[in-house]
Amino acid sequence: MTQPSGSQGNEGIVVVGNGMAGSRFVTEMRERDPRVPLTVFGAEPQQPYNRVLLSNVLAGAARPDQIGLVDPAWYAAHDVDARLGVEVTRIDRRARLVYSGDGGVTPYGTLVIATGSTAFVPPIPGTGDGLPAGALVFRTLDDCRRILEAAGTTGRAVVVGGGLLGIEAARGLAGRGLAVTVVHLAGHLMERQLDPGAGRVLARTLARLGVHTRLEAQVSALRTEPVPQGDDVGGARTPSQGQAARSGADGGPGARVTGVELATGEFLPGDLVILACGVRPDVALAREAGLAVDRGIVVDEMLRSVTDPSVRAIGECSQYGGTVYGLVAPAWEQAAVLADLLAGTDEAARFTGARQITRLKAASVELAAMGETQHGDEDPEVEVVQFADPARGTYKKVVIKDDRLIGAILLGETGTAGMLTQLYDRAAPLPSDRLSLLFPGVNGAAVSDSPVRMPDAATVCHCNNVSKGQIRACWEQGARTAEEVAARTRASTGCGSCRDAVEGIVCWLDEQEAAPAG
Repeated sequence: MTQPSGSQGNEGIVVVGNGMAGSRFVTEMRERDPRVPLTVFGAEPQQPYNRVLLSNVLAGAARPDQIGLVDPAWYAAHDVDARLGVEVTRIDRRARLVYSGDGGVTPYGTLVIATGSTAFVPPIPGTGDGLPAGALVFRTLDDCRRILEAAGTTGRAVVVGGGLLGIEAARGLAGRGLAVTVVHLAGHLMERQLDPGAGRVLARTLARLGVHTRLEAQVSALRTEPVPQGDDVGGARTPSQGQAARSGADGGPGARVTGVELATGEFLPGDLVILACGVRPDVALAREAGLAVDRGIVVDEMLRSVTDPSVRAIGECSQYGGTVYGLVAPAWEQAAVLADLLAGTDEAARFTGARQITRLKAASVELAAMGETQHGDEDPEVEVVQFADPARGTYKKVVIKDDRLIGAILLGETGTAGMLTQLYDRAAPLPSDRLSLLFPGVNGAAVSDSPVRMPDAATVCHCNNVSKGQIRACWEQGARTAEEVAARTRASTGCGSCRDAVEGIVCWLDEQEAAPAG
């Protein structure tokens, strides 16, 4: 086997981070090379899990044990040295060593950093030296458990932040019977993915589901009260690395939250406050090691640190071409590309960027957004086609330039999401009947999501880049259920939004086999 430049060498590969990017790289690497020495450090003690599905756990649609990615027994069976619950504290690039919190020193030939992101806590009064009891972030499985524990003892919650995670948390808590208010600094919800019209429709939809929204509202402080001596203050959480906290302010771990104060002086009561104020790439370890860091660890198209080719970075902690990719599909693509390079199975493999497609995973709210969504009719260079029915929670919009789809929003009814994703991914020419982009089957147009009309080359699972043809081939090899297809192809194991499509293809193939010849 050819040894790629900057590859593992005799000491093997050490992976720092066992989240969605790190664990995927480990499995991809082991599929390609069963012999290379492979060590992975994970700061969290449990098996790696699908962080995308935490909102399902919060909503009660899934149990924590149902979102695992790699079973603990897999590591020993595949000769992977997994150090779960062990944090790497220092990297010595000159000696090619990593130092861990358990006192260990591990040599590496290639170091893969996949430390992901940490929740950001803004420096507002009331955080003190840590978060007071009842004030929590929503980032990890442990965070999810703390939120569920706290939700069982209160009827009121405030979610600070109306982005993707904030809305998922709010909807999950409302589904458990809590009165929830989302406080958002911007003028409309999910402003990074949605335009103002879609944001208004989303707020109206959430209101029907029990989630109240306060827009253009700034939290000036967490209001707290002292915890009487001897009381249980479970739920307090000290901000982790990368989070900010204002020392010396009232509150902190010795207090419990009673609500939030707004800059207007208004008080919103809540015995549970979720801080969903965004995330920051966890790059402290890389920065201390002297690697080039901007927002993320700066890498080239071979995912090598521009400072040190023996160090690679993937997932949310890496930055390629000025972009930090915060979604699962690009992270898993990076993991596969890096495994190809390090195993020598495809030395021409490169990561050259990825299109990001956002799906909201909240019960009773269907949302898909991609590309440039902020354009309006006043822009002479683009064509905008849109439809809104706020009373029914529907908003659809496509943005077209040079007969190519450059952006889309589907809220409330996502029947054409598969077709739009294909057109967006491939920059393919668009049908002359623009309405068919918004409404499935309009004027007799083919429904691209239908298994009958979907071409084999169409991508069904975008998180794992699985096509209809791959699902068909898997079925022809004996997989007769969506679960069996998922086990062999990983289709539907990312965000889960393609689950119905995978089941539809399998059912259609079953029907085709059972149909009499005619």
